[in-house]
Amino acid sequence: MIDWNCIDTVLLDMDGTLLDLHFDNYFWLTHLPRRYAEAHGVDADAARQRLYEHYRAHEGTLQWYCLEHWSDSLQLDIVQLKQEVMDKIRIRPFVTEFLQRLQALDKKLILATNAHPQSLDIKLQVTAIDRWLDMVISSHEFQQPKEAQAFWQQLQQREHFDPARTLFIDDTLRVLRSAERFGIGHLLCIHQPDSQGDHRRITEYPAIEHFDEIMPPLPRSN
Repeated sequence: MIDWNCIDTVLLDMDGTLLDLHFDNYFWLTHLPRRYAEAHGVDADAARQRLYEHYRAHEGTLQWYCLEHWSDSLQLDIVQLKQEVMDKIRIRPFVTEFLQRLQALDKKLILATNAHPQSLDIKLQVTAIDRWLDMVISSHEFQQPKEAQAFWQQLQQREHFDPARTLFIDDTLRVLRSAERFGIGHLLCIHQPDSQGDHRRITEYPAIEHFDEIMPPLPRSN
């Protein structure tokens, strides 16, 4: 599926790609509605309806990923609420071995995430996946989500990677479409980003269940 001789740079999404999306889905769909209902004195169904309307209105925008936006809009401390369930943060299967193998092959590894810096900090604190990465970039640094061409333009200006020799792995189709428009040469999706969610069957792009399917061989020792 991947010819590693053609890849110099590997761009990696975080939530749903390196990390199990179950934490995020649980937080936004279960934990936050519950705590919102408690804080604002509404029943659970009303809380879910209000929040889901907010979600749909902002999905795919930078605001959707901005914890400060949600804290202000909902009058709740979103960072604190995330910390209440941070025990659910998990690395997806074979991620550690995959990153270590790419590091051994001297590939440039860049985490490119839409996660807000505060959310990113929580997840790196729990998982320490940044120990195997050359660069960690939140789209908030560029004030553009990965869905926007401006994100990719600014990323290339900073990192000077060759799009034709770059692999980008993400679980979100609209983000992969944006990367494709920019000219990223190798694109890969994830079939089941949430280990406890419904199983998707991705056909628009090559896709994997887990990283053992594309594990590069070990470099030959001299």
